Amino acid sequence: MFDSALNEIQDINLSYLLLAQRLLKDDYATALFRLKLDDSMASVLASLTAKQLTKLARSNQLLFRLNIEDANQLEQVTANKRAEGLEHIHAALLMSSASPCVN
Repeated sequence: MFDSALNEIQDINLSYLLLAQRLLKDDYATALFRLKLDDSMASVLASLTAKQLTKLARSNQLLFRLNIEDANQLEQVTANKRAEGLEHIHAALLMSSASPCVN
């Protein structure tokens, strides 16, 4: 069970890192906003080689963070029947107002 969960975490990490790198290469400014990264972190992430990405992905911790900050916000996005069909817009607004990660 633990090995399976660890493998899934590592797969998610690699998928996230590859997606983040692709977003940064396609549209750097939009990727900074969507990924909640500062310029120096984004620059390093964009420059990593496939070997470095794989090594980083092998962590036993998830490398990304959910941008919805509390359970109330999550409930608002998922349970609001009045906004059916607009969930993605509501989620984007909530996440854009979230505090960026500060290391």
